[in-house]
Amino acid sequence: MSLQRFLAVLLNRNREFMRDRSSLAWNLLFPIMVVLGFAFAFSGGPLDLYKVGVHGGPAPKEGFFTTDYIDFIPVSDLESATVKVARHQLDMVVDLDSGRYWINDSAPSGYILERVLAGSGGKNFTREAVSGQMIRYVDWVLPGVLGMNMMFSALFGVGYVIVRYRKNGMLKRLRATPLTALEFLAAQVVSRMMLILAVGIIIYLGTDWLVGFAMNGSYLTLLLVFLLGAVCLISLSLLLAGRTASEELAGGLLNMCSWPMMFLSGVWFSLEGTHPLVQKLAQLLPLTHVTTAARRVMIDGVGIMEIWPHLLVLVAMTAIFLGIGARLFRWE
Repeated sequence: MSLQRFLAVLLNRNREFMRDRSSLAWNLLFPIMVVLGFAFAFSGGPLDLYKVGVHGGPAPKEGFFTTDYIDFIPVSDLESATVKVARHQLDMVVDLDSGRYWINDSAPSGYILERVLAGSGGKNFTREAVSGQMIRYVDWVLPGVLGMNMMFSALFGVGYVIVRYRKNGMLKRLRATPLTALEFLAAQVVSRMMLILAVGIIIYLGTDWLVGFAMNGSYLTLLLVFLLGAVCLISLSLLLAGRTASEELAGGLLNMCSWPMMFLSGVWFSLEGTHPLVQKLAQLLPLTHVTTAARRVMIDGVGIMEIWPHLLVLVAMTAIFLGIGARLFRWE
């Protein structure tokens, strides 16, 4: 592999992207508009619907658990459920096994639910109080928006471009040069990865300055998550563009991959409570692991050891996509 040829292709690809002002502007403005739109839409107070987690079995159909306008949600992990109470994601958690309940002292909804519980025959429950900073919806959705923007940039910025190169004969001309397929593909991967990370950092800093986000983890860990996610999604685009010569077919294949990921990867809403088959299908999508890992770093403040299964899946998917894509790649 020639470093000189690799750098030549890398620099020219970067120049090509920077000269496409409309594409550059869209990559910067679209996620910012999405984040600001959600920040404005959810800037008001909490909805008039209380959420109560129930641990230790299904909620009994009597007393407090028959109150209207309360959503009783089964929870399996009591510790994580109480953390959600501290962050205002749940209004109350009731443990049927120990006869205890948890509320947030600083949440008005917790006070109301506690009074409703006491007036509905729940005086035998023991009170536990937690406190913590509120996690807004815009804080929760930001990792997904960044991942979604990265996904579109990786799939269409690499896969569609290679198909266009193949269609207009540029790959055929490059084949006549000393440039190897490995050098060409590596340059495409590195070029798009650099641009994705640069755009992502600009978007994060800009929206954080305008809105202000919760960031409880390490920035280096978050950068690693998006780095592995970018390489994985770029590898997927190379797989789809390996032999495709039609821009129409390439657009269909890329949309077929991107739209399910956008709706089934937890970008806009949590997959908790969805059909188990949907949850299992989501684990096969790279964006699911990027979004989940980034969200845990930013909101939960975890380190690499807590998210290593997601990182391992991204590395494995990258190896599979690159291996198959390199084998399928054709210049013409």
